[in-house]
Amino acid sequence: MPQELPGFYYDAEKNRYFPVKGPIPGSSRINSSASSSSSSNTARKASIEPKQAKVRKELKRATTKMLLSRELYGRVIISAKGKYNFREEYTKRLVSEPTIWRYSWTDGTSYRALEQVDVITSMQDGEVKTDLLLGGGMNGSLSSFYVVDKDALEFDYGVRSTPDCAWPLDIKSKEAFVRSPGHLWRLDGASLDMFSSITCIKKFGKPGQRKILITTLGSATSGGSVSVLNLSDPLVLPSGYPMIGGNFNEITLFNRTVWTADCNSDGSQAFIGTDLGVTLVNIETGTQSWVCRCKSDIFSVQLDQSEKIALCGLRNGAIVTIDVRQRPDNFARLTRQRILLHSHKTRESLSGCNQNTSKDWFELKGQICQSGTISMPSSISCLASLKLYEQYFLASSMDGSIKLYDHRMVQRGAVQCYEGNVNSHTHIQLGVDPSEKFVMSGGEDNKLRLWSIRSGELLLEEKLMSSTPSVVCWQKEDICARDGYIDDNHSHLGEAWLGSRDGLFRMRWS
Repeated sequence: MPQELPGFYYDAEKNRYFPVKGPIPGSSRINSSASSSSSSNTARKASIEPKQAKVRKELKRATTKMLLSRELYGRVIISAKGKYNFREEYTKRLVSEPTIWRYSWTDGTSYRALEQVDVITSMQDGEVKTDLLLGGGMNGSLSSFYVVDKDALEFDYGVRSTPDCAWPLDIKSKEAFVRSPGHLWRLDGASLDMFSSITCIKKFGKPGQRKILITTLGSATSGGSVSVLNLSDPLVLPSGYPMIGGNFNEITLFNRTVWTADCNSDGSQAFIGTDLGVTLVNIETGTQSWVCRCKSDIFSVQLDQSEKIALCGLRNGAIVTIDVRQRPDNFARLTRQRILLHSHKTRESLSGCNQNTSKDWFELKGQICQSGTISMPSSISCLASLKLYEQYFLASSMDGSIKLYDHRMVQRGAVQCYEGNVNSHTHIQLGVDPSEKFVMSGGEDNKLRLWSIRSGELLLEEKLMSSTPSVVCWQKEDICARDGYIDDNHSHLGEAWLGSRDGLFRMRWS
């Protein structure tokens, strides 16, 4: 029996000792060339790693540090930049890395308006409550899609649109904890063809009424129109054809272009933005009366929380505040006023130089609040009043500017600016989540961007499609408590619909 020697082992076949530190006999040596080749392959693999994967790794590390900081300090996160609220910062992390799906068989229509409404459908087995997504296109088509969960309502007819992940590209890393959304059913006869482009689809009325205001732009031969789609009664499907056409009622016709619309909470009046001003329409009778007359098109109309004031965004870049409580039947009775418009001759340069502006005057007829008039560098694209913070509203113009204003001090300028958006001439809708913490917009560079309303921080900037994301519809239902999210009181962790020429997209945060 050979003795054990420290640092050596005994090989019986060769009848000799070998040092333990050296290579074991018969094992393959890794030469330097193979080692260098392996390291180069690793470097090459790291260099071609997708950008979004790297971003996710950084966010994961940052999230881990946030969780550690919360365990140490509670809800307040202490960093080199200051103190932050854990819940707010963690929510930003979730919002900055959403999952987005694209639905098949929904392309071919440039969507200008989207709205989701819960409806009751009468089928052979009884009445079923589900959601209906209404989409309006530039070609005048009004399409309706049943939003169906995986294991819920099914139809034996129509076209089924299934979701395919469009972002992120490394979806396999999230499949374990990201639930895929349901599909869409587009039934035969569930669409209407209007005479011109659809410019507005908006829910109105008291809870449970399920009424939809729909406006069309107008054409070279005829003006725009205002219609109401009443979905309060169950949609009867006796033979597979939803009776949407029977619930459609045209309220009034115009001999002018209709760009936008808004309506009051009880659904009795609609404010229509046209190429000649703002018209008040009685939804029950269809009668019209002027609220404001001007020579510049009204691209956006937005009532404030009190519904006594309407914000109007004009083609010339002005945002005027109109008192809508006085409703004269004859526009000749409207008060003539001259409004000062600051025309921006040159845009602000990258070096930070101030814009060169000149003062122009234009005329308006109506009850205009002079102190509430401001102007942006280009035509107004969208206005959005905040309901939880009624003194604030968001405004975007066609030069890409997006700003937050306070009604009480609009003359002092914007409260917050949101940088990075790209636009030159396109009507692009702003999307504000139900908690009013985030604002989203598409750009002409085909990128989707999302900012924090409070801080102006850009949280998301990604190119998801080959056309401009022109419309956003945030799901209003609070699904967070139902799905067990970390914050049951905030529905901004829910879902949003996006529309473009590429079709319909659905966004969700994990």
